[in-house]
Amino acid sequence: MYTTRLIHVPAALLAVSAAAWLGGCASTPVPTAEMAVAEAAVKRASTSSTSESAPAELQLATDKLANARQAVTNKDYERARQLADEAQVDAQVAELRAQSNRSRKAAKESQDAARALGEELTRQPAR
Repeated sequence: MYTTRLIHVPAALLAVSAAAWLGGCASTPVPTAEMAVAEAAVKRASTSSTSESAPAELQLATDKLANARQAVTNKDYERARQLADEAQVDAQVAELRAQSNRSRKAAKESQDAARALGEELTRQPAR
């Protein structure tokens, strides 16, 4: 009975090693979902407002998406997945930067209007 266990242990180790080796050889799947999410994020960010307020960030997202498409064409799916994820984040950064710039501009306009109103009120004689 002791000898039987010794035979099963090497066989079990061999089976585990073979499974690990075969798993390591499995190809990376096409990042279809990641590409779709990145495409949607870049499309959503591609507005005239974002183009004016955050052109560098939008261009970075667009370039990374183009590079991700090329990586898919080259069947470098891991690189494509990474670039798609980065393109999505860069598109979100572009949107947020544009929104921040719009908010800053609106706040400045409100302050200017309040200042002008205050000046107008001090110039008018009391009734």
